[in-house]
Amino acid sequence: MKNISQWCSNIFSFFYPLCCVSCHGVLQQNELYFCLPCLLHLPETYFHQVKDNPLQYIFMGRVKVENVASLLFYRKGNQVQHILYNLKYKGNKGVGEYLGDYYGRKLTKVDSYRSIDYIIPIPLHKKKLKKRGYNQSEWIAMGLSKGMSKPYLNDILVRTEFTETQTRKNRFSRWENVKEVFQVLNKEKIKGKHLLVCDDVLTTGATMEAALIKLLEVPGVTVSVVTLAAAHK
Repeated sequence: MKNISQWCSNIFSFFYPLCCVSCHGVLQQNELYFCLPCLLHLPETYFHQVKDNPLQYIFMGRVKVENVASLLFYRKGNQVQHILYNLKYKGNKGVGEYLGDYYGRKLTKVDSYRSIDYIIPIPLHKKKLKKRGYNQSEWIAMGLSKGMSKPYLNDILVRTEFTETQTRKNRFSRWENVKEVFQVLNKEKIKGKHLLVCDDVLTTGATMEAALIKLLEVPGVTVSVVTLAAAHK
């Protein structure tokens, strides 16, 4: 029976080969989401190993954040842009879980991330969630949860207002667009906890900042931030 199943899988792969989300080359049998060359050459930041890294300054003087890190450098046209596009717009949500797990295992080796109690994804508004069918940040949270052996909660932070895209806005405009769009539910569950808030990409930090401010209104809460990618010029 196992041989028949493998034979069917091989036939399916022949006609519908799985492709690397980075270079779009055909994946080999033991590869998942990435071909080996692309996986080995991901532009990793290693910011989780550096407490005083450049991402910390995004929030400095605005909101108190314990740690900030991103797995990958994002630049227009680089392979990370292709990965995020696949994650957000091509239904390839599993790549978010895969990279979340990959990064989560790295984070567990750093003392400052071991005190995390819960992982919180940045939510989508219900209209956008219905249109897209899934929240890419929640899939990242699922992966981080696996890699770090920490629970993720999707019933804490909700998006109450539908906002237009942030892509072409400057920092001030982004902040004006999102400053009152989040609400915190089930506050008792997170009192006194260290929360790891995750998203797909960190640019100006306006959306993340708005979410963090709401979470920090809960007594005793401390926050850290992780994203798959960070904008890098």
